[in-house]
Amino acid sequence: MKKYLAELVGTFTLTFLGCGAAVALGCADSNTASVVGTALAFGLAVVAMAYTIGGISGCHINPAITLGQFLTGRMTLKDCGMYMVFQVVGAILAAAVLALVVNTAGGDVAASTGANTCAFNPTNGLVVEAVLTMLFVLVVLGATSKTNGATSGFAGLAIGLSLVLIHLVGIHFTGTSVNPARSIGPALFAGGQALSELWVFIVGPFIGGALAAGVWKAIHPGKA
Repeated sequence: MKKYLAELVGTFTLTFLGCGAAVALGCADSNTASVVGTALAFGLAVVAMAYTIGGISGCHINPAITLGQFLTGRMTLKDCGMYMVFQVVGAILAAAVLALVVNTAGGDVAASTGANTCAFNPTNGLVVEAVLTMLFVLVVLGATSKTNGATSGFAGLAIGLSLVLIHLVGIHFTGTSVNPARSIGPALFAGGQALSELWVFIVGPFIGGALAAGVWKAIHPGKA
């Protein structure tokens, strides 16, 4: 149970700090500073949690990562399912607190929860999310592999920095999710387009996570 609770806490932190930064900075594709700031917030949140709960749960804090770990034989089906449940709960709680903060500050909750939407169309969003998630989960699988030896101690830093890069690319197209839980929480409070397009940010990342597992199995020299 402790590792499940750790995933809840970690996903809460990622969602609240990442989406909170997007809200506080007024993240918009036309504002380079806000895009960079939001990207750094998500990446740094992952780094912080990796060195906080990594030794407890492995710090997945993302159902797509959990799927990749399961498909490469690193965890059981039971743990896979429980991780995902607690990750989603953590994200919903984070979105609820963020919505409360925005509401008590007199802001528009529906427009200010850091929810994901497709800037162009769902097909574009699906492709972007699948590809970016594949690259992100591939980094996670490689950085945490036992074959990396001593360098695996820097896995949290590598994963966090890769998430920064992914946000710098993805914000223009989808706001960047690569994490179903992170999208589910805010969408429930934002409603509208965010809720109607939520499937893109669930299906896309899961496709990406599965593809990453397949690529990793193909290139890894030993046991995945």
